Amino acid sequence: MLTGIFKKLRQQKITKELSALSRGSSVILLNGLFGSYLPFLLAEENENAERTFLVIADTKEEAAYLLNDLEGVVGHSAVFFLPDTFKRPGFFEVVDSTNVLGRTEVINQLTAKQIKNPIIVTYPEALFEKVVAPSEIESSRLEIKKGSILDQETILDALLEYEFRRVDFVYEPGQFSIRGGIIDIFSLGNAWPFRVELFDDEVESIRSFDPLTQLSKEEVDEIYIVPDFTALESETHKVSLLDILPADTIIVARDFQYLLDKLQDCFERAEKYSEQLTPQSDDDLRKLLKERAFLYPRDTVESLTQKTVWLLSDTCEALRPKHTLQFKTKSQPSFNKNFNLLIKNLQQYQEDGYELYIFAENARQFTRFKNIFKDLSANIIFNEVAISIHEGFIAETEKIVCYSDHQIFQRFHAYRLRKGFSKEKALNLRLIKDLVPGDYVTHIDHGIGRFSGMQKIEINGNLQEAIRLVYKNNDLLFVSIHSLHKIAKFVGKEGKQPVLNKIGSDAWQRLKRKTKKRIKDIAKELIALYAKRKTTKGFAAEPDGYLQNELEASFLFEDTPDQVKVTQEVKRDMELDQPMDRLLCGDVGFGKTEIAVRAAFKAILSGKQVAILVPTTILALQHYKTFSDRLQSFGVSVDYINRFRTAKEKRLVFEALEAGKLDLIIGTHAILSKKIKFKDLGLLVIDEEQKFGVAAKEKLKNIKVNVDTLTMTATPIPRTLQFSLMAARDLSVIQTPPPNRQPIHTEVRTFNHDLIQDAILYEVNRGGQVFFVHNRVKTLPEVMTMVRKMCPDVKVSMAHGQMESKKLESELLNFVRGEIDVLVSTNIIETGLDIPNANTMIINNANNFGLSDLHQLRGRIGRS
Repeated sequence: MLTGIFKKLRQQKITKELSALSRGSSVILLNGLFGSYLPFLLAEENENAERTFLVIADTKEEAAYLLNDLEGVVGHSAVFFLPDTFKRPGFFEVVDSTNVLGRTEVINQLTAKQIKNPIIVTYPEALFEKVVAPSEIESSRLEIKKGSILDQETILDALLEYEFRRVDFVYEPGQFSIRGGIIDIFSLGNAWPFRVELFDDEVESIRSFDPLTQLSKEEVDEIYIVPDFTALESETHKVSLLDILPADTIIVARDFQYLLDKLQDCFERAEKYSEQLTPQSDDDLRKLLKERAFLYPRDTVESLTQKTVWLLSDTCEALRPKHTLQFKTKSQPSFNKNFNLLIKNLQQYQEDGYELYIFAENARQFTRFKNIFKDLSANIIFNEVAISIHEGFIAETEKIVCYSDHQIFQRFHAYRLRKGFSKEKALNLRLIKDLVPGDYVTHIDHGIGRFSGMQKIEINGNLQEAIRLVYKNNDLLFVSIHSLHKIAKFVGKEGKQPVLNKIGSDAWQRLKRKTKKRIKDIAKELIALYAKRKTTKGFAAEPDGYLQNELEASFLFEDTPDQVKVTQEVKRDMELDQPMDRLLCGDVGFGKTEIAVRAAFKAILSGKQVAILVPTTILALQHYKTFSDRLQSFGVSVDYINRFRTAKEKRLVFEALEAGKLDLIIGTHAILSKKIKFKDLGLLVIDEEQKFGVAAKEKLKNIKVNVDTLTMTATPIPRTLQFSLMAARDLSVIQTPPPNRQPIHTEVRTFNHDLIQDAILYEVNRGGQVFFVHNRVKTLPEVMTMVRKMCPDVKVSMAHGQMESKKLESELLNFVRGEIDVLVSTNIIETGLDIPNANTMIINNANNFGLSDLHQLRGRIGRS
């Protein structure tokens, strides 16, 4: 589908002129490039010229979006990302090994020249660091070709010399294993490990593979194995990336002056850091910086004088353009989810002879567009392009319109940085790796045995690695590495040793039969329970219509795969004539509330009322804001009740509910009051179910008759989870985090004033906010005073459940609006607060909290 776009690009006079000017060493200013037009221009020029491109974005985020656009337009194999190695700006000692791997992969590909015309995307902080010199990589690189002769002893010595670790199963970079004629190697210069199969000493095949499934991904003819150069930092010679690029490389910089300023800023920060480690003499300082391989800003301009440079802005005195080309493109306009406006815009371009393209990664979006156009009687003919671009554009010369779905629906567009296999995924492999002789394991067919290490055994003339298990009477069982799924580490009562099973005995089989019988007994009760549920008639919601599609499409973020699946499960339940009773289990911040919004709207469109029960006043406020924002444009009436509302306000809400004038009510335990009477309740949503006691749940039973019920929790209580696992209640699980969600880093530390001060100032100085949790109302003012003394320039406030309602509401809203930097509070904030800007939390006396409470508290941060 992109062929038509490239064909039009190729025909333009300005494109041909750019190609001609780029053949020599010249600085060219490209004016008028808007939206994601640049990736298409890069792809076209890259294919024609067959040259290396280095694209320097202003920030890492911008680089990531540009990378994704190029991967969609050009293909993943030809586009590479060069990150910086540091985890936090300003802390040069904290190295991110994942990013080191990415940098090594780029240099390895450049020097191996396996890709003829790569496009490298980077940003100033990454360019600031020098890279391993090609001579170092070439002299240290092991080349393995299909059909070549490979001596196992030689490669074993080489890998050990390069500090690769020999393991039983490869699951992370820097590891290798040898099993007979099979060599698994996870190079530091590739995203996936390789499996080399030998026939005698000849390389018979080379495949990349997934360590979790052991399945092959792709067969290749040759590979290059490179060591971890960070382990050889002092011995490794490094150079600027600009010095090792091919002479005819084209450099693309959005704002060259900004690049130089950022490099200067990085350099000054490195100097300041280095002064703490070395004598103050300039010579010693420069020597240290050179050893740490940082790029001097002035070297950048000198390196570019011999290359072709595309500038997207003319702001730098040090690098002036020799030629200027004026492109005629425009950014995609904002339609504010007004589809009549969108249709009018598209119809106008269609009449003017433009070709229309809509880009969407999710194929369901095209169906949504067609349904919306059909419902609004619009004859729009557009091309479907099943990739995502960050920003849409209109190319007037080429007469093409390229719109992105997420901009039309005002949805947040998440970038995706390529990640290879991570050891967190290989749970079973790590489990085997962590086993030590003497550990008890359970085999699904033979019962409990004792792990006794690994042993090579001969099978059909071939040596294979196997796990040796010892059973009763010292009987041995060998388990092939291909049968790892059959064993697991034994989990039993702490301090009590299990009894070993006897191989050949039927004791284990009897235990399995007894367990199966108990399961059957439970199943009988379950069948009876289901039969009873099936005889109870409920309300069947109407199938999705135009408005439901529009609401779901207006979600700010891209749905995760689990959100898509759970949405379908909930709506399918609601469309049946049996009452829904579904438990939605998902980690904090994984998107459970959005599922509730969609379910509520579906019930309301079917003429029903919705009640949402929450445990705290704060969560009631948060949900009221969320549901109002999402549903107000669709004419849905939303209100809430909690202890902040006056008796008069509550009475008016009760009257509106009984009269059917209120569609959706959000409330705490007050919803369970006998005073509340619904005109036609169709859906009950229970949020944070674990917070409600037995008495509250008994009252719920009266409300839940013939009413669809959706229960949501991140930490289900055992009884609820047991019912769900027994299938007495339907269970949905959201396991996938939102794109770009960073894991929460947690540390347990002793109370330390300096540590607290550093943490608060670091977060506030980078524009963030901090929670300080102290769960004692009596001493909370003292803690607030302490924080104010430690950080006098920081705005600190306090919140707890015994405050006067309007005061508490005011403080929370001020924190939400960013007017407060540090909120000192009790655990009242553990549910409900959704503040993307709060990314640091300090919990005092954490030992006084339960695991569920701590998990909920951690969920308040890192939500952006």
